Amino acid sequence: MRRLKAFGHFWYDFVVGDDWRIAAVVAVALAITWGLSRSTPHTWWVMPLAVAIVLPVSVWQVVRKQR
Repeated sequence: MRRLKAFGHFWYDFVVGDDWRIAAVVAVALAITWGLSRSTPHTWWVMPLAVAIVLPVSVWQVVRKQR
């Protein structure tokens, strides 16, 4: 049981890391990409758009906490 708990903790820490909001945005962006790919093949732009939005916001939050 201890190994299973350690395995789960590893994956949680690996996926979520320091900020659960970034992991949530990535999960939502993947879901949107999957949903859009069912109707149109041109869905490559969703993930770069999500990164372009979430990365500056995340950096801004860290800088704001440092002050």
